[in-house]
Amino acid sequence: MKKKLNKKELSDFKKIVFKKKEEVLDEIKHISEDTLKKSPKDASGDISGYTYHMADVATDTYDREFSMGLASNERKVIYELDDALKKIEEGTFGICEDCKGLIAKNRLKAVPQARLCIKCQKNLEKK
Repeated sequence: MKKKLNKKELSDFKKIVFKKKEEVLDEIKHISEDTLKKSPKDASGDISGYTYHMADVATDTYDREFSMGLASNERKVIYELDDALKKIEEGTFGICEDCKGLIAKNRLKAVPQARLCIKCQKNLEKK
């Protein structure tokens, strides 16, 4: 097994994880405000008193469901980032869960919640 990240590196990555988490939370908030707080009439921009056309209602419903799917994916990223913070505290951050080797620092900077090194990730995606 290769050498673990030192305390300074772990501290730097902790800042990166917190920053990423803040960005994702802002995105969830934005999606929620755009999707949940608007009535279908507001979302469509319709200011008339006429009833909705079925196709418009279907489009609005699809858009809401799509946005909720995005928010759900973002929540999964939050859980992964929380797990990364836990690993930082335990001193196991940056260690591949498969081969136990170190995950490249450039990969961790781009995807701080990465659980696998690039080689193991590629192998997983091939399966």
